Amino acid sequence: MTDRVFTSEELEKMGRRTVELLTEAVESGDKEGARKLAEQMYGEFSYMHDLYRDWMAGLMDYIYKNHGEESLYQALRGVVAVFPRTARANSEKVDFRHRVQALASVLRGHLQPMMLEEDDEKVCIKMEPCGSGQRLLEAGGYEPPRNLTIIQKPHPMTWGLTDFPIYCTHSPVMEILSIEKLGYPGVVALPAEKVARESCRYCVYKNPQDIPQEVYTRVGKQKSMQR
Repeated sequence: MTDRVFTSEELEKMGRRTVELLTEAVESGDKEGARKLAEQMYGEFSYMHDLYRDWMAGLMDYIYKNHGEESLYQALRGVVAVFPRTARANSEKVDFRHRVQALASVLRGHLQPMMLEEDDEKVCIKMEPCGSGQRLLEAGGYEPPRNLTIIQKPHPMTWGLTDFPIYCTHSPVMEILSIEKLGYPGVVALPAEKVARESCRYCVYKNPQDIPQEVYTRVGKQKSMQR
């Protein structure tokens, strides 16, 4: 074959996971090679993260515009239902420290710096900026030509708020399903004054009874007084 562009070695290397190449570079002491591979892996993951975020936002917008708010709500309940099942299992087996560590691990998947704060009631995590809803808005997702929906009608999936970016509705729905399964939200979002214009905070409470009543009221639920 005389028209080949790649060598067999190049093709083999492209077929390997970047993390394997990075590990090899670290073990061999190739600091510069490891740095470049770390940046490459970040870029690869960031691209896929944003691609799937944009696809999901587009699907949510299509459902809302063509089938209405109730169809979107029911679709989200079906799609994110796996989270409360996981949260329920974890709440029965995992202590507060590990639940906070698990939340931090999940949010690190958004590839943004995070600020963590603890008080007597809870630990809260804030991405700077929010790696999903805020970055989607800042990337122009709600402007032409995409024109994703900013929901103006209050609904439990908007925490009862108006001017609510459609992609962010998954967060209230996750709280709703967690309340239905656990009796309380395993992760409580403290929304920014203007959702997606700045980052929300995500909190794990040490004692679920300390979660404010408003957290339940905003999604149409009642707080149980049982611990």
